[in-house]
Amino acid sequence: MKVLAAMSGGVDSAVAAARMVDAGHEVTGVHLALSRNPQSFRSGSRGCCSREDAHDARRAADVLGIPFYVWDLSERFAEDVVEDFVAEYAAGRTPNPCLRCNEKIKFSAVLERGVALGFDRVVTGHYARLVEGPGGVELHRAVDAAKDQSYVLGVLGPEQLARSAFPLGETPKPEVRAEAAARGLLVADKPDSHDICFIADGDTAGFLASRLGRRPGPIVDQDGTRVGEHEGTHSFTVGQRRGLRLGVPAEDGRPRFVLDISPVDATVVVGPREALQVDRIEAVRPTWTQDPGPGPWSGEVQLRAHGEPVPADVRAEGDRWQVRLHRPATGVAPGQAVVLYAGTRVVGSATIDRAVADRAHPGSAVDAPVADGSRSPVGAR
Repeated sequence: MKVLAAMSGGVDSAVAAARMVDAGHEVTGVHLALSRNPQSFRSGSRGCCSREDAHDARRAADVLGIPFYVWDLSERFAEDVVEDFVAEYAAGRTPNPCLRCNEKIKFSAVLERGVALGFDRVVTGHYARLVEGPGGVELHRAVDAAKDQSYVLGVLGPEQLARSAFPLGETPKPEVRAEAAARGLLVADKPDSHDICFIADGDTAGFLASRLGRRPGPIVDQDGTRVGEHEGTHSFTVGQRRGLRLGVPAEDGRPRFVLDISPVDATVVVGPREALQVDRIEAVRPTWTQDPGPGPWSGEVQLRAHGEPVPADVRAEGDRWQVRLHRPATGVAPGQAVVLYAGTRVVGSATIDRAVADRAHPGSAVDAPVADGSRSPVGAR
């Protein structure tokens, strides 16, 4: 096949490209320039898309003996990922920029351009597996559970999966590094990037404040008692415990968590951990990796990138999902993804719009009616 290898400058994408070369494919490397003003060097394991990363990708391509290009997608990245990230926080939601980048950039913009140029597949260093099943190509969890990235790939549809390749899905990360060293790739010991790639210093609150400005408001308990102040709701996410700076301790002395964020009146609601428990999730903008067939679906759902799967039933209603959890989950933040799994297979993904409690749990406050007549924690959307 004629393969386009997305090379970030890290060890994973370099080894993924190398394996495609070994398999006899015609491989071309491409580095995505996603920052409008890239730094010269990375800050340790923070950030990516620096000039250093581009040089590392080029050197890896030279070792592999493949053509190499740099594609400037900074404007589309700024619009589809960075601006979306800021807008979601401004609306009181907690987005996942890696998921949005996969959806809008790596497997949309890159794949579209690659197909137009005559490439058959796009290969990346993601830790996930593609398996040929009776209904077409299936997306599965990686063998290395600690590195599994199937959650952030759940936004891909059947046509995108059919034109993708993830050569590292069967391999534990230490073996990938050892292979890179054996191949003479200088990125063998390069630290993995983490946090948010376009916030190199890791100061997400500072980044958002520079974009959204200050809008002070109250932090209140579930009964409306003012217990603190904040500089902007964008500094918080549902389930957050640290950094609340509350001036009034809880009567029982236990820590409090963010239960709800209301940008309209600049209010943050806090309460005990038990009040975070939800049983039902409403999600929007669904994507199915394959045709799910008629009727409701039952299996497991994952609510965060490295969260524990929870048994659930899902009913699709047009462009919305109604997700019933078999056991309560905590810290479910609107803006995150709910990803459906049948065993190791990814079934689909949607964006969490609302999470509610249909029954009381010990310590929870279930006294706010919702549209369907059930009850939800105070402030829950």
